[in-house]
Amino acid sequence: MGASETRPSVRTLGGVIRPALLATVAAFAISGPAARAETLSGALAKAYVTNPDINSQRAAVRQTDESVPAANAGYLPKISAFGNAGVAHQNGNLISPTSTGASDTDYALGTLPRGYGVQAQQTIFDGYQTMNKIRSADSQVLGAREQLRNTEQNTLLSGVTAYMDVLQNSAIVELDKNNVEVLKEQLRETKDRFTVGEVTRTDVAQAEASLASANAQLLTDQAVLEGSVATYRQVIGDQPKTLAPVKPLAKPLPRTLPEAVNISQVEHPAIVAQQHGVDVALLSIKIAEGALYPQASVTGQLAQSYDVNATPGQRLFSAQITGQLTIPIYQGGAEYANIRQSKEGLSVQELKASSTRDQIRQNVVAAWGRFQAAIGVVKAARASVAANEVALAGVREEAKVGQRTTLDVLNAQQALLSARTQLVRAEHDQVVFSYSLLSTIGRLNAPTLGLAVEEYDPRVHYDQVKNKWIGLRTPDGK
Repeated sequence: MGASETRPSVRTLGGVIRPALLATVAAFAISGPAARAETLSGALAKAYVTNPDINSQRAAVRQTDESVPAANAGYLPKISAFGNAGVAHQNGNLISPTSTGASDTDYALGTLPRGYGVQAQQTIFDGYQTMNKIRSADSQVLGAREQLRNTEQNTLLSGVTAYMDVLQNSAIVELDKNNVEVLKEQLRETKDRFTVGEVTRTDVAQAEASLASANAQLLTDQAVLEGSVATYRQVIGDQPKTLAPVKPLAKPLPRTLPEAVNISQVEHPAIVAQQHGVDVALLSIKIAEGALYPQASVTGQLAQSYDVNATPGQRLFSAQITGQLTIPIYQGGAEYANIRQSKEGLSVQELKASSTRDQIRQNVVAAWGRFQAAIGVVKAARASVAANEVALAGVREEAKVGQRTTLDVLNAQQALLSARTQLVRAEHDQVVFSYSLLSTIGRLNAPTLGLAVEEYDPRVHYDQVKNKWIGLRTPDGK
């Protein structure tokens, strides 16, 4: 039986690789084909619920919420109780006049002066500082919510990238494995032909070199795959098993670049957060200016004292209410410095907001360009794969009749592998760039993606604590 009858044809081997590649970056099947495939939406839903970056930012928002009741405290009275107790001792002599002269009497007196009471102070006017502090706290809360939205966006995009990296790298590893098998078959065929004198030792060496290089590339790509799996585990919170193929986004994306830019300037959470930062900086000026206004307050006090004036048994109950008005005239200039400093802080914040707008615009333009280019790259890569498949088949047929060398076949095989690898990377990039574009305009979120999760609502905690006057426990019971 001839060598050509004992092994599958090269054309058949080439046909085995193609379906695994062109299924929109072949599914990553660690658990086998019977396992239920994990979708991108399912993976992102896990990240939305469990990712520590998102959850830490949610905790930061809840922490910021507490600044509102802290600012509200300026409108509420301050009540305190007090008490005192001590020991007093007196001794001396008492000279008293009598009909015959004067009498001198020694005495010793011990008392326990003590007392207790309660005092309440209510601010009547503080130069609008409390009002502006409350408004500032509300702006800080709104800014923290936008930072949370931005963190959610970044984490979801990281999840998309990690998911697609696993798909891409697993597909490349499969291509490498198939390539190794093809080159092993090529080496066996070349050795058989060398045995019958059809080729030289050089052809065998070339086939052996190609196989060794393919094995090295397989080991390298397997290491890269292991790294992408670890990243997936870090972002998603679960080990990847069977991942379903993904298509690029289409419907949620804007149709033109100007539309994308306009949306980003209005909706991107980083820009909105900076706008709230400007509000906080403006209100800090008003708060600082409040120190120059008159301050008015009322203080009421009830007190009960015993052994008053070193007199045993003497008691005194007192009640008083006092109004106080303070008009600042000059305090050394610190208030004026604080006001000027706050004004400079506003300028800094406004410049930061402008810089963020420019940065987001640049990101949108770049993301738009990458996504549009990726569409063309995928088409070109698919055409390249088809052409290289035809070329490889032709070179192999020509090699059978002696018109091509073993090196020509190996080069054609390598060109096809490179084209297929490029297609895998291009399909990966097209998906990632579509989600990246959605992120740059500020719409990469759970509702837009249709994730099957309950959306986190930061307003729930805010409503629970904004009017909370007293208590140590947080709404979750801690």
